[in-house]
Amino acid sequence: MTQPATTSPGRTRPSGRATGIPPQPEPRRRQAPTGGRSAVRRTEVDAERWPDVARPPSAGAARTAVARHLVDRALERLGLTTPSAAVGGPLLTLHDPDAFHRRVGRDGLIGFGESYMAGEWDSDDLAGVLTVLAAHVDELVPAPLRRLRSLWVSRRPAADRNTRAGARENIQRHYDLSNDLFTVFLDPTLTYSSALFTGFPARFAALPEAQHRKIDRLLDLAQVGDGTRLLEIGTGWGELALRAAARGAHVTTLTLSSEQAGLARARIAAAGLSDRVDVQLRDYRDAEGRHDAVISVEMIEAVGAEYWLSYFTALRRALAPGGRIALQSITMGHQQMLHTAATHTFISKYVFPGGLIPSREAIARHSAAAGLRTVADDGYGAHYAETLRLWRERFTDSRPAVTALGFDTVFQRMWEFYLSYSEAGFRSGYLDVRQLLLTEGTRP
Repeated sequence: MTQPATTSPGRTRPSGRATGIPPQPEPRRRQAPTGGRSAVRRTEVDAERWPDVARPPSAGAARTAVARHLVDRALERLGLTTPSAAVGGPLLTLHDPDAFHRRVGRDGLIGFGESYMAGEWDSDDLAGVLTVLAAHVDELVPAPLRRLRSLWVSRRPAADRNTRAGARENIQRHYDLSNDLFTVFLDPTLTYSSALFTGFPARFAALPEAQHRKIDRLLDLAQVGDGTRLLEIGTGWGELALRAAARGAHVTTLTLSSEQAGLARARIAAAGLSDRVDVQLRDYRDAEGRHDAVISVEMIEAVGAEYWLSYFTALRRALAPGGRIALQSITMGHQQMLHTAATHTFISKYVFPGGLIPSREAIARHSAAAGLRTVADDGYGAHYAETLRLWRERFTDSRPAVTALGFDTVFQRMWEFYLSYSEAGFRSGYLDVRQLLLTEGTRP
């Protein structure tokens, strides 16, 4: 998936690689306000690891008062803090209103997320609360104040730019946390992108088949078969390369994550397919050779808007005449993308540094500029919402395993917020996920 890395001080990096999926309990569908998650006491927050969570920021009285007025009214209007107004609906419980309003007044949505990490608020249904907020995001701040957003939002750090060195650091800050962490909540295919289900609600046991269905659809789009020379940009833990090699393809797959590369190679060797798959620690800009097909799954979100043309140019350069590109990408509305591109967000600070979800318009513009033509474009965002729900439930039910890996309570609440936040984006329709087929611009 697109796009947690934390800021350097906030990261825990246990060593070791997983060799299999540990047994996990069956997930629960609903939790009490604090059931299944650990409360955080401020004295327990490691200030060196989590400097911006350990203490509320200094915020002016005026900003805090404005935040209190706007946020409290919005939460009440949406029925998130008034049980009688939303019978059976999700509820948000404030434990430390003063700290909560100071954080939101100072840092907006980043402060909202950090307040959750600090344990200053909870919910009986975190994904549900965030879905309601995402569905009404344009109504939370009055229009006159929205025009002043540049006065209170932070810009993205220049250090997060996806230069060759920066891209490697950004990828490692997420994917090199620990292979064992990802095995806690992913299914045995270790596929970290949207699955494709046959019906809802989905069960965790259905994830492997649903992930293979998604992968096979991409392989079919790119017409991967016996003898196909396939380039994959973004290896993950190797499942797509394994499926392609089993069809008889010769696969070159690129990643910047040493942890992913190591486990992918081990899985490929265990399947007896090392002669068909070459896993390379290499930037997409340095891809070599020409290939019959190119596939890239949820990689463009990590590229950064500044480098989207370079990304599509690299795809085009790697394509042999008559070849096909199958692309899977998360997308958002174009105006939302433009606002997000100019803003340091909770996701860019704590989850995917340097990342940005593109709009369909941005994909079309940059791919066309690189000489590519969109032949097919299909969306299935509801399936990502289900995928994320299953990951979130498995993660929250596996807190003892996460703790045993060395990840503290603040990290766990951050990860739960990230998974719920992402699920809410798809459930509200704010986000979508799409599979596209691209060819050379001069060919049908």
